[in-house]
Amino acid sequence: MPNLADVQLVTRYLKGDERALELLIQQYLKPLYSFVYRYVGNARDAEDITQEVFVRMWKHIKKFDLQRKFKTWIFSIAKNAAIDFLRKKKTIPFSEFENEEGENMLAETFKDPSPLPDEVLEHKNLTQMLTSAMDKLSLKYRMILFLRYNDHFTFQEIANTLEEPLNTVKSRHRRALIKLRQMLDKSA
Repeated sequence: MPNLADVQLVTRYLKGDERALELLIQQYLKPLYSFVYRYVGNARDAEDITQEVFVRMWKHIKKFDLQRKFKTWIFSIAKNAAIDFLRKKKTIPFSEFENEEGENMLAETFKDPSPLPDEVLEHKNLTQMLTSAMDKLSLKYRMILFLRYNDHFTFQEIANTLEEPLNTVKSRHRRALIKLRQMLDKSA
């Protein structure tokens, strides 16, 4: 079956096609799980929250505005579900930036183009420094960086997902990069 547009799938589901809902869930399961995992930093909690996201989606899909982007709508549900969980838990853990191969997705993005002073810093140390620096950033900065560099969201998609004004997102992005750079410079 061809990959149908989200709005078409929502419309088909609302007309009684249960398979359309299954296709939406299949399409968004991995990206939503990854997004939620970055908020909570725990696989089991991320699985539970992701399941909750799909339950909320199912309960409220009749209210979905077909003029909006479904991706933004469902990621907003995921953000709210993760925040609800964290409020109950009262802690905000930080997940690692490394992928399964031990590579850091953000290290190259934030790496200073000029060489490091001693040229001795190994990739592993840089990853540890970046992880430590990112851990010190507030959640609002970390999430913007994750969405921008890991999930490749546009600034508008980030603004819609986080329910923040576009200029606020751009400003926070810039401030996050500046703070991150300053922390990395101090630790180098």
